[in-house]
Amino acid sequence: MEAKLEREGPDYTVRLSADDVRTLGLVEGQVVEVLPKPLATREAGNAASPPARRFVNGFPVFTMAEMVEEARRLGPDFEPPTVDWGPDVGSEIINDDDPY
Repeated sequence: MEAKLEREGPDYTVRLSADDVRTLGLVEGQVVEVLPKPLATREAGNAASPPARRFVNGFPVFTMAEMVEEARRLGPDFEPPTVDWGPDVGSEIINDDDPY
């Protein structure tokens, strides 16, 4: 998503469409962080731009691949521990002999 920076008197504003505000889960008066694109990315066009980030209620939604990549980047100290939940019971049991 792109927004336009405009001048209003001595200040500047960033304008977003109502659809963009709803998609991002923003509300009027909410403080947001603005991260400008590097000039090299803007000059290269859309080919170098990352996929659009989804937001729900103002919070970013990450894919499983992004979370795994971040855990790997941080190293083994940040890998979540493996949890042993005990033996399978009830509907978790998979019967390989079941034809359905």
